[in-house]
Amino acid sequence: MNNLTKPAGVASVFLALIYIAAFVYFGAFWSYPSAASPAEKMAYLAANQVMISAIFFLMYVLFGVVLTVLVVGLYEQLKHTNNPLNAISTVFGLVWVGLVIASGMISTIGLAHAIDLMDSSLEKAFDIWNIVSLLTESLGGGNEIVGGLWVLIVSIVALRAGVFRRALNYLGLFVGLAGIATIYPSDLATETFGISQIVWFIWLGMALLGRSNANNKL
Repeated sequence: MNNLTKPAGVASVFLALIYIAAFVYFGAFWSYPSAASPAEKMAYLAANQVMISAIFFLMYVLFGVVLTVLVVGLYEQLKHTNNPLNAISTVFGLVWVGLVIASGMISTIGLAHAIDLMDSSLEKAFDIWNIVSLLTESLGGGNEIVGGLWVLIVSIVALRAGVFRRALNYLGLFVGLAGIATIYPSDLATETFGISQIVWFIWLGMALLGRSNANNKL
């Protein structure tokens, strides 16, 4: 019995909840004045630093930590297939872990640094924040190619081996392709990847938990 099956299932569901929390925050509470002056933008960031940092930590750093459990758990689920693509998918999964954690650390530390510079130079503070935003989006926010490749290859391996339901694996193929499509900067591609991956994470988590319960009864 794979003793990571249940933790991986819980991790998968938790990743979906992190996505949902991020969607709720940015949809209902995020009111960054994108059309305002640099001074107004920095004032908003300073006034909401604690909450923004907490959200960045949740959606990047904690997401990356939990994702590690799922990546390794899926590798264990599929290693019996002896398909070399399983190892390749795991590499992409772990690279994605590193990218999202790095994005979280850059965004939280960068935000604090930018706010600290406000008293001495508002212009420099705003420039730093723009750089931080660019790095965060490039590594783990607006570009989902690495995550898309992980989901795509995992789904190919599972589909060929008959692991999980075919519909779940076909959904994984769609999610993976949507992630790869974010190579072109488009909000539609990014949102499609995020929303479809929520469904995939929940469905995958339930499938893993079901396998764990079945194994425990043997």
